Amino acid sequence: MSLDAAEVVKIAHLARLAIEEKGIPDYAGSLSSILDLVEQMGAVDTAGVEPMAHPFELSQRLRPDEVTETNQRDHFMKNAPRVEDGLFLVPQVIE
Repeated sequence: MSLDAAEVVKIAHLARLAIEEKGIPDYAGSLSSILDLVEQMGAVDTAGVEPMAHPFELSQRLRPDEVTETNQRDHFMKNAPRVEDGLFLVPQVIE
């Protein structure tokens, strides 16, 4: 798939990216190559292939859920402009 300059400008606008005019041909080439690769991958027959989250049969190593740091709430509260009963007071943002 080949993208033209107008399509690259539109994609950049949708992605809220500022691109320079002189770089548009390079972007068009790169994006076209990516889309060609996606098209090739879409042509592969994946019937009977089970979806997986990871290519290896691994289980996640979990560590014990233990407290490793001391409570420093009072220390951090000293820097806050407004606190009450151990809570930070912030301006109301939702009516």
